Amino acid sequence: MPVSVVIITGVSGSGMSSALKAFEDLHYFAIDNLPVQLIPIFVRLCDESTEIERTAFVVDVRSREFLSLFPRIHHELKEKGAVTVLFLEADDEVLLRRYSETRRPHPLPDQDVRHALRQERELLSDIRQLADHVIDTSEHTVHTLRDVIKDRFAERGSAHELNVTVSSFGFRHGSPRGLDMLFDVRFLPNPHFVPELRPLTGRDAAVIEYLQNESEVEETITRFAELLGYLLPRFQREGKSYLTIGMGCTGGRHRSVMVAESLNSRLNQLGYNSRVVHRDIDREEQRYKSEA
Repeated sequence: MPVSVVIITGVSGSGMSSALKAFEDLHYFAIDNLPVQLIPIFVRLCDESTEIERTAFVVDVRSREFLSLFPRIHHELKEKGAVTVLFLEADDEVLLRRYSETRRPHPLPDQDVRHALRQERELLSDIRQLADHVIDTSEHTVHTLRDVIKDRFAERGSAHELNVTVSSFGFRHGSPRGLDMLFDVRFLPNPHFVPELRPLTGRDAAVIEYLQNESEVEETITRFAELLGYLLPRFQREGKSYLTIGMGCTGGRHRSVMVAESLNSRLNQLGYNSRVVHRDIDREEQRYKSEA
């Protein structure tokens, strides 16, 4: 049986090394910066090995012949067996900040990082079109990116298992990227205007109790759960493996957090592999402290 191959590529600074470590945690045989000419030889050797069943490697613009040779090699690998291309990218401002923090030079020979990033995107545009998965890492930390990789590439018991992420957020900080659905709960009573609840979050018992005492909160959660109970089996039937649901309020601290937690719990009770992420709790905590 041919070895399963994941090729990680993308824009420099977008997290390819972190992604490779996540694959290593999933027991992939992992290699960083494999010269593109060696890809066919490496895959053939893996096929001949009795110990390597899955491999992941990073190939990017550090390999100077990558751009010209990769499309042909990718086509050859597709014809021979299972190969998946994972392309990582991020916003220029995020990449510039990362380069500033790490003080590492961009691999393209240009003194101006912004210009180098623009040039790199142009050079990679055709390769991006070959990707099976594109992940924007602008809003990911090293840890959350690894979680996404593990969720997408871990072996599953069912080929069409649906993995659901419920993400709370605050509209004042912008909507999360990559949402499949978005629910706006700014119409619900706001604990922010209750002085003793303002410093708390939607995970605290006092805030949960306050919101649960409002009948429209419970009705809203029930209606959301009923809608998803209807929709999710249909997404699953079509072979969708990942679904991200955004739950937004003004700041992402109280209402969206509480509703996301409740909805996640109900989805788990329905038998779905669901997890909850709170994007803006820490950001709102910093904001609250600065205003206090």
